[in-house]
Amino acid sequence: MQALVMAHACYGHNSFFKGNYLFQTWTDASSIIDYLLFAKNYLAECEEKYGVPQVEELLDSCHALMNYGVDRYKRPEKISIAEETARQQEREAYLQSQVNELWRTVPKTAIKDEDMKVRFPSEPQENILYFIEKHAPLLEPWQREVVRIVRKISQYFYPQKQTQVMNEGWATFWHYTILNHLYDEGLVSDKFILEFLHSHTSVVAQPAYNSPHFSGINPYALGFAMFQDIKRICEDPTDEDIEWFPDLAGSDWLDAVHFAMHNFKDESFISQYLSPKLMRDFKLFAINDDDRKNYIEISAIHDDSGYRQIREKLAAQYNLSNLEPNIQVFNVDVRGDRSLTLQYVPQDRVPLADNYEEVLKHLYRIWGFDVILEEVKETGRREILAACPQRHDYDAKI
Repeated sequence: MQALVMAHACYGHNSFFKGNYLFQTWTDASSIIDYLLFAKNYLAECEEKYGVPQVEELLDSCHALMNYGVDRYKRPEKISIAEETARQQEREAYLQSQVNELWRTVPKTAIKDEDMKVRFPSEPQENILYFIEKHAPLLEPWQREVVRIVRKISQYFYPQKQTQVMNEGWATFWHYTILNHLYDEGLVSDKFILEFLHSHTSVVAQPAYNSPHFSGINPYALGFAMFQDIKRICEDPTDEDIEWFPDLAGSDWLDAVHFAMHNFKDESFISQYLSPKLMRDFKLFAINDDDRKNYIEISAIHDDSGYRQIREKLAAQYNLSNLEPNIQVFNVDVRGDRSLTLQYVPQDRVPLADNYEEVLKHLYRIWGFDVILEEVKETGRREILAACPQRHDYDAKI
């Protein structure tokens, strides 16, 4: 078991964390331990100064929102004061060059009050915790730092949510490859390899859809099978493989699996590499569960007419935008009651979970003023779903 863990984690997971583009973009292995140590000590100091209940309540609220504490795209880097000054001078020079004195003779028109209103923020903000950290009016400095800690840790784990199939599949592929190579070289015994295979087969077992043990597709099983399949296509391609993967068939398998590991996440990995053979091996089929119909339709099976639809639907199951509701900060009434308005855009008419009002309570706790949740209908009309605290001075339809 020790050799299995070393091959699985020390080589497999470590190489994935180091090589995959998402981890290179969003994580820094050299600093995370120090940051977690700082966070631990800082929270302990806050508990001593302000009390355990206050810190726990704030952490509970931040944890309830931590999935909305990540940047999905890199923010532009801040520029220096000198560069900003140079850009400002350049803009002023350009505007001055466009001056036309004739415009001064045109009568001025009255500006309506509605045109003077500027929404804040000017664009919707998907990172709710970042917005809270920077703009919540009533937070104390220590509370802002706690919000920042939860947000930074959530950002660190952001790639993990998108690469479970690949990460576990990569580690399983390499522990299987390395330990079988040791056995082929005569470096381990029959007893060793049998014990290893007993553990390995338990990890990659995939129950049938009608099994009482079925709880979805096993990421270990799917990821391992896909990396094994890439190797097979490279070494011994069939006519079907050549048709589906002309650039992959016959190429170097080691380069191919490393290219896949470096440049994909679960969604794109499945879209690119899930082969018809694997769909048949896993007996995959797609269902269409339309809320407007009183039945579930089998929309595709593992045959020539269904391969692409199955691959597309399976990949969509690993797309975070399909798994997490699209909720963004839309507006703050900075000149009024400072209420915070969130805007929710449904995906395929899937409703929010029943506990969304409880989440609003957590947001209200750290924002300090009213929080309103709007839903954007398919027609574009906005409708208020809930508010915290409950309000009766607004129309549910906007």
